[in-house]
Amino acid sequence: MTEFRIERTAPCSPEAAWQRLTQWEAHAAHVPLTTIAVTTPPPPGPGTTFVARTGLGPLAFDDVMRVVRWEPPTRCRLEKRGRAVRGWAEIEVGPRAAGGCRIVWRGEVHPRGLPRPLHPLTTRPAGLLYARILRGLLDGCD
Repeated sequence: MTEFRIERTAPCSPEAAWQRLTQWEAHAAHVPLTTIAVTTPPPPGPGTTFVARTGLGPLAFDDVMRVVRWEPPTRCRLEKRGRAVRGWAEIEVGPRAAGGCRIVWRGEVHPRGLPRPLHPLTTRPAGLLYARILRGLLDGCD
């Protein structure tokens, strides 16, 4: 299996965490050499598309993502539809009995051209990257 899974808690409400996690452009601040542009008009929801461009000059690639499930403030599912990267990601946010919220972010990332037997090699780096994004987005969330 090549799915990564990250679980975190945050002291803020599920609604506040949801707002931070679904500000797609803000994700770029936590991914080196990356900018993100939402390519569909507001409001966000199913069909929202955004592009993460990573690299320098001509040595860059686009990671095209589309929201395919939108259930604020609890669940969002994205499909990666770019020429360079395929896969999916799902974000779930829920309350904790002790207060605050619990976030589960899981997904799969498959660089195009990477043979299927090597797909598991992407799991750990993808998980580390998404954990970094999650930490950054939730920093100061109270």
